[in-house]
Amino acid sequence: MMRVVTSSAILALSVLPALADRAVTEDERAKLVAAVQAEGCSGGEFEMDEDDQQFEVDDAVCADGKKYDLKFDMQVKLKRKNLD
Repeated sequence: MMRVVTSSAILALSVLPALADRAVTEDERAKLVAAVQAEGCSGGEFEMDEDDQQFEVDDAVCADGKKYDLKFDMQVKLKRKNLD
């Protein structure tokens, strides 16, 4: 009986939908553009990572001419800047 309960619990958890990334709103985009520019960067693809509760900017080009992936918290404060 325990195996059936455990197997059922694992199955139920595995079919729950994961939160997906979503497009940013126009208000969020304006704030992110300003934050990206404050880091000396421009461009990139903007999205909100629902799982991690953070904003992501992929492929932003920064002052050194290289592409970076930027992560911002919900208050649009830079958390991470990784060379792409």
